[in-house]
Amino acid sequence: MSQKLLLSAKEIDIILHRLACQLIENHTHFKNTVLIGVQPRGTYLADRIKEILITDYQVAEVNLGYLDITFYRDDFRRGEKPLEANKTDINFVVEDKRVVFIDDVLYTGRSVRAALTAVQSFGRPSEIELLTLIDRRFSRHLPIQPNYRGRQVDAINQEKVKVNWKENEGEDAVYLIEK
Repeated sequence: MSQKLLLSAKEIDIILHRLACQLIENHTHFKNTVLIGVQPRGTYLADRIKEILITDYQVAEVNLGYLDITFYRDDFRRGEKPLEANKTDINFVVEDKRVVFIDDVLYTGRSVRAALTAVQSFGRPSEIELLTLIDRRFSRHLPIQPNYRGRQVDAINQEKVKVNWKENEGEDAVYLIEK
């Protein structure tokens, strides 16, 4: 199994700032916008985006929640190993809000489909957008595209894109892993 570095920590930092600026262009003051990190891996990216918006760009208030999609996945009961649920933490109303889903890798689109279903339990958003660090564009099973993408990666199905966050794996890096 070999791995190739796709993005270094410095490149990730540049991309995160670009994504934050794109969000500011479309949502300005974030008064009617909420960010939702898709559990489990989207939470690291969502935390970083929120921190950049507040610290570097002085956005006054950013509502951020975390959405567990485990029981909304279409492969919930298909694997040998039972899936472990995460905690949903949304302490605001999404009714008539502009929601931005945040996830690290957009692969088949099935996680986003599950998130679209799961968020309905918290109200009916006026609009939903998708922000992703990595877009694996040739692997989609569903017609889902990101509104904000950090980097597009052309990986064939035998290859895996692995995003490491310093909070979890001790480094910020994105790797292409060949099985």
